[in-house]
Amino acid sequence: MARINVIIPAFNEEQSIGKVVSAIPAGLVDEVIVVNNNSTDATPENARAAGATVLHEPRPGYGHACLKGIAYAAAKPATTRPDIIVFLDGDFSDFPHELPVVVQPIVDGSADMVIGSRVLGKREKGSLLPQQLFGNWLATQLLRLLYGVNYTDLGPFRAIKLDTLLHLNMQDRTYGWTVEMQAKAARQKIPYAEVPVSYRKRIGKSKVSGTIKGSILAGYKIILTIFRYM
Repeated sequence: MARINVIIPAFNEEQSIGKVVSAIPAGLVDEVIVVNNNSTDATPENARAAGATVLHEPRPGYGHACLKGIAYAAAKPATTRPDIIVFLDGDFSDFPHELPVVVQPIVDGSADMVIGSRVLGKREKGSLLPQQLFGNWLATQLLRLLYGVNYTDLGPFRAIKLDTLLHLNMQDRTYGWTVEMQAKAARQKIPYAEVPVSYRKRIGKSKVSGTIKGSILAGYKIILTIFRYM
């Protein structure tokens, strides 16, 4: 049976992080790793109370937090080192109970990376803002033109073999994390799959898409990242 670790980057998600950790299917995951990304609230305490391992990454940025979690998982001894890493957001917009569906293509050997597509799945009205929908569409169209891949989403809910992830040599520290993974995987012709996942309005306000500045910066970084890895 594949060993699975879940990595959840979290910045000021005290209202939601416990719900996310508690909703992960019991018995399927070996360890839930919440990377506290310089929170000023009770995020780490609430994550720990829900049963997660809590790491601390004081440098702000989604990528920084993900890299911290990856380094922790990769450093484990062979007997506990995970085969698969699953990424989830800490705002409870994803549905953690759908994790078995996300990892299944890796478990059955048909893919090394799986993207949970919010575009293909059921989503609550207003859960994806217009700027997010447009940004997803533009980014996936560019990836299709440049690499011939058929992604529909840059969704945060995703799974990937740990060895594949390490081979990608991820570098981005901020907004470009998800698209870097997909662009590099496309360039290296890594077998991938997309599965429909559900999506709802997040708890609390988004630090990125919830502001004009954040949306512009994220869009710029996504496009820049796509062309960087051509």
